[in-house]
Amino acid sequence: MPLTVAIVGRPNVGKSTLFNRLAGRKIALVDDQPGVTRDRKETSGRIGDMDLTLVDTAGFEDVSDSSLEARMRRQTELAIEAADVCLFVYDAREGVTSLDERFGQILRRSGKPVILIANKCEGRQGDGGLMEAWRLGLGEPAALSAEHGEGMGELYEALLRVEVKLEGAAGLEDPGQGEADDEDFDPDAEPPAVPDRPIRLAFVGRPNAGKSTLLNALLEDDRFVTGPEAGITRDSVTVSWSWRGRDIRLVDTAGLRKRSRVQDRLERMSTSETIHSIRFADVVVLVMDLREAFEKQDLQIANLALREGRGLVFAITKWDLAEAPGDLRRELDARAADSVPQARGSPLVTVSGETRRGLDKLMDACLKVHKDWSARVKTRDLNDWLQYVTQKHPPPAPGGRRIKPRYMAQMKTRPPTFVLMASRAEEMPDTYRRYLINELREAFDLPGVPIRLVLRQGKNPFAEKD
Repeated sequence: MPLTVAIVGRPNVGKSTLFNRLAGRKIALVDDQPGVTRDRKETSGRIGDMDLTLVDTAGFEDVSDSSLEARMRRQTELAIEAADVCLFVYDAREGVTSLDERFGQILRRSGKPVILIANKCEGRQGDGGLMEAWRLGLGEPAALSAEHGEGMGELYEALLRVEVKLEGAAGLEDPGQGEADDEDFDPDAEPPAVPDRPIRLAFVGRPNAGKSTLLNALLEDDRFVTGPEAGITRDSVTVSWSWRGRDIRLVDTAGLRKRSRVQDRLERMSTSETIHSIRFADVVVLVMDLREAFEKQDLQIANLALREGRGLVFAITKWDLAEAPGDLRRELDARAADSVPQARGSPLVTVSGETRRGLDKLMDACLKVHKDWSARVKTRDLNDWLQYVTQKHPPPAPGGRRIKPRYMAQMKTRPPTFVLMASRAEEMPDTYRRYLINELREAFDLPGVPIRLVLRQGKNPFAEKD
């Protein structure tokens, strides 16, 4: 079983850089500005032959009020509680600070195994800070450079000692664990069923729309840092979850503002991470504040999700604040139909992260959209349908010669993509293409998913051959 490793320390000591190094890819945002990481970020990693579950944490601040820093500290404390071992990172160039000493006391009281990491030790720049580490009372530090990958062998040896120690303790508690019982072995037993790939749900929207609060309500845990401040979430964070026996991966993302307002380099990085999350999602949940739903930026996000071929669900948050729910719901339904006609039928669910209202309906809508997004239609049914819709509304006749649809089939799913063979296909107007797509959506019950229709022209058998 992978070793759960929490990477902790004060701000700007290189925790996220070490996290990316052990993960083998750039997952966490890294910048010279302190305090970039705010939420816990988890992923799988590996060092040598050892599998790890890595947890990146926010920089430790010695505050306990209601500020954002205090909420970030609580996330770090939760990561420490769940970890098998903590990597306590400090900046060897700056040496041990008073905040490092304070955090060292907290780690000693936690009772968790701690490996002290003296980061930024490339060259001889960190020699002075390396000697100061002994006053933390956490043993000998491992000197490394997360940026350049130096000292990883020393870190591997330290983790290996911790793993052996933990396995020894587990063996003493349950000496019979892991022993096979020959009587229970059945060679004719069927192999376990291969589980479906987890559904990836990306929660996107403008800043302060309530994405993190909504996800905390789904998880029934304060997993993400929330608050009245806009733009708290900076990094896309993925959490594995199960709902009614189905594996789900929930992705919290940074808020997307208008491109003209994004000036800061860190915000540009956060925006890029959010767009990446949309591209690799199965279903995009567009989270909107009920007081500002379907503004221009919301429509641009919806169009981006549809262009990328993702399923789309509208989630209207803070519904506990609605004064006239019935009238407001009808207004929002009409606004959705008028503003995003290409997403006709996309579910619109009213929810509240504070009262947990509407969460079951939201998940039902997401699973329905995912099912439609993965749907496959029989070729015979498609061609019967094609004959019906072309008789009901014949194709146009540009230049006096009518376009003749001949055959239709589904090329792929996710999203549903169809190919239509027709004479003079390149002359088919967009209006008739939209008519076919809308009829497809209605006939085969595919609301909330983008439908792609590829037009191809068959080869003319009477054309002169070279």
